[in-house]
Amino acid sequence: MEQRKLNLLMDFYELTMSYGYFNDNKHLDIAVFDVFFRSVPDQGGYAIMAGLEQVIDYIENLSFDEKEIELLRSKNIFSEKFLDFLRNFKFTSDVYSVTEGTPIFPQEPIMVVKGPLIECQLIETMILLTINHQSLIATKASRIVNQADGRPVMEFGARRAHGYDASIYGARAAYIAGVAGTSNTYAEYQYGIPALGTMAHSYVQSFKTEYEAFLSYAKTYPDSSVLLVDTYDTLKQGIPNAIKLEKEYLRPRGEYVRGIRIDSGDLAYLTKKARKMLDDAGMHRTKITVSNSLDEFLIKELIHQGAAIDSFGVGERLVTARSEAVFGGVFKLAAVEEDGKLTPKIKLSENVTKTTTPGFKQVYRFYDENNLAIADVLTLFEEEIDENKPYVLFHPDFPYKRKTVRNFKVRKLLEPIYLKGKLVYKVPTLEEVRAHHKKEIETLWPEVKRLERPHLYYVDLSQNLWDLKQSLIEKYRSKNGNNNE
Repeated sequence: MEQRKLNLLMDFYELTMSYGYFNDNKHLDIAVFDVFFRSVPDQGGYAIMAGLEQVIDYIENLSFDEKEIELLRSKNIFSEKFLDFLRNFKFTSDVYSVTEGTPIFPQEPIMVVKGPLIECQLIETMILLTINHQSLIATKASRIVNQADGRPVMEFGARRAHGYDASIYGARAAYIAGVAGTSNTYAEYQYGIPALGTMAHSYVQSFKTEYEAFLSYAKTYPDSSVLLVDTYDTLKQGIPNAIKLEKEYLRPRGEYVRGIRIDSGDLAYLTKKARKMLDDAGMHRTKITVSNSLDEFLIKELIHQGAAIDSFGVGERLVTARSEAVFGGVFKLAAVEEDGKLTPKIKLSENVTKTTTPGFKQVYRFYDENNLAIADVLTLFEEEIDENKPYVLFHPDFPYKRKTVRNFKVRKLLEPIYLKGKLVYKVPTLEEVRAHHKKEIETLWPEVKRLERPHLYYVDLSQNLWDLKQSLIEKYRSKNGNNNE
């Protein structure tokens, strides 16, 4: 596959706006943009941050070659001075971000870009498409893994993903969130994610009998035979043939059937029956894997019904996040520099969730004495929270709802990634990101991770930030006489 240059992977209006800034000599004005999302997919209690490494890769390689310049010239709307600026483009901004694998919540900045207007604008699309996709899949995978209750989950969605990038990066995001491996071999080549898989129904069908197919496979993989047993009849043929294979071929060689996979039918009923048949044949070590359009809700029900399942293969409903396939992250202006000082900016809307929070901000996560997350608090960037003093948390939409917390710890979630265009963040390995997610997900209360009507995790504003937001709301309401949609 040809190595692609993705420098022009941007909405065209990023370029038209940039040219407007350039013509007005505003392109180097400093601005602050927030990346945030408005709601958790599937009405869930939390989401998972993913995609930062690919954002860094994009920024590190962002430049415009002559072919790209020529395309823009052919549009006949850009001046040669502007094209020269792009030809000599160099990234100089600051970027702060929540690290990959961290639980995130609506309305809080998960990435902040501070720098020249034109730089912020040019990287908007790539930031959003990268973080939106991977955070969506990581969130779905985390929910699925959580419901599997310790049983391994394998990502089997390569052939159903929305293109090869979605398959590759979907596997990466799912692995961050705890899946054991993927069916996508390229994901192992690229990221070291274990590639897993055994056989399809076509393998069984290609032999005269199911038993011959099993025997052929066992001869090839005597110490790792996992058999697909539902091609014809799971209980009347598949399981009996697996038992026959172990008794007649594997046991005499000191081996055994490592596992069976069931890909259709009533999985609760079939796995319980299969487990009894295997155990009665002395095949206690044989594991049972199931697949077939699984998601977190079906997995929860299967476990609730006592299904005898050791691991899950989850495909299309994970890699496409089928139940809600949009993450909804946005990139909004929060401040601009005027006369050497950042001036907060706000967008108003009749829809409360679309009214932005102004200013250059930081996000603090509060933890109780048991290291469980209590709430996140958005502050002005320079604000510091003293852990040695009581702190008042209050709901930003209903400020009369207040709670004073003591004996807490705080952590700043937005870490510096770039400062003045220089990468200052040590990019972790994928295994380190995966371990970070495992550690972080354990800080959430079980009620937040609940599938149905989860507890609402609090995202509050500091008093200073709340006062600033209210003052801007009142300023623009009084000035314009109404709200802007």
